[in-house]
Amino acid sequence: MDLPVDLVGTEGGLVAMAGVLVVLALVDSTSFGTLLVPVWLLLAPGRVRSGRVLAYLGTVAVAYLLIGVAVLLGAGVVLARFGDVLESRPVLLAQLVLGVGLLALSFRFDGKRSARRAEAAGGRPGRLARWRGRALGLDPGSSSVLPLMGLALGAVTLEAATMLPYLAAIGLLTASDLATPVTVGILALYCVVMVLPALLLLGGRLVAARWIDPLLRRLERWLSKNAAEMTGWVLGVVGVLLALDAVGRLGWT
Repeated sequence: MDLPVDLVGTEGGLVAMAGVLVVLALVDSTSFGTLLVPVWLLLAPGRVRSGRVLAYLGTVAVAYLLIGVAVLLGAGVVLARFGDVLESRPVLLAQLVLGVGLLALSFRFDGKRSARRAEAAGGRPGRLARWRGRALGLDPGSSSVLPLMGLALGAVTLEAATMLPYLAAIGLLTASDLATPVTVGILALYCVVMVLPALLLLGGRLVAARWIDPLLRRLERWLSKNAAEMTGWVLGVVGVLLALDAVGRLGWT
C-alpha cells in the first residue's frame, strides 16, 4: 500500500495515522457483527446479560485481532510460497463455483417468506429468538457460552470477505514500518475502538434503560423483519465478488 504522504515520519504524521485508524475503526463498528447483533442481544427479555454481551464482543474483537495478525504476518509468506497455486486454473474454478453457490444460496433468504412463516407461527418464538435465547443462556440447560461464541465467530466469518476498512488499516500499518510488537498493539487498540459503540450501548442499557430501550426496540423490529433478507444480501454480494474475481483472473472478460 503506497501512501502519498509520510504518516509516521514526524509527530504530526503519527497523529494523522492515528486519526485515520480511528475513523476506519468507527466505520467497522457499524457492521452486522459489531453493532446490529449486540443490539439484538441487548433487547432480550428480562435483565441485561451484560456478561454474555461482553463475552460476545470479546470474541468478535479477538477474532478480528487474530485475523489481522495473520494477515499482517503471514500474507507475504503465503503469497510468496503459494502464489502460483492460488492463481492456478483449478483453484480459480473452485473459487468461481463457490461464488456461484453463495449467490444461489442467497435466494433462499427471502424476507417475505420469513414474514409469512412468522405470521403462521402464531406468536411462537421464531428461530432468531430461539438462537438469542441459547446464546444468552435464557433457555433451560443452555448455560454454555459455546452458542454465543459460535454466533460471534459466525458474524465475523460472514464479514471476513467485506472487512475493507480493516484491511485498509492493516495496509496502513504495514506501510508504516513500525516494529511488529507496536503494530500488533495498535491493531489490538483498533479492535477495542471497533466494539466501543456497542459497549457504550451496553452501558446505556444498564444505567438508562427507560430512555434507550424505545430506540433499541425500533431497531430490533427492523432487524427482525429484515434479518433473513440482510443475510441473503451479504451472501449474494460475497458470491458475486468471488465469482467476478475468478472470472477476471481466468481471463474470461
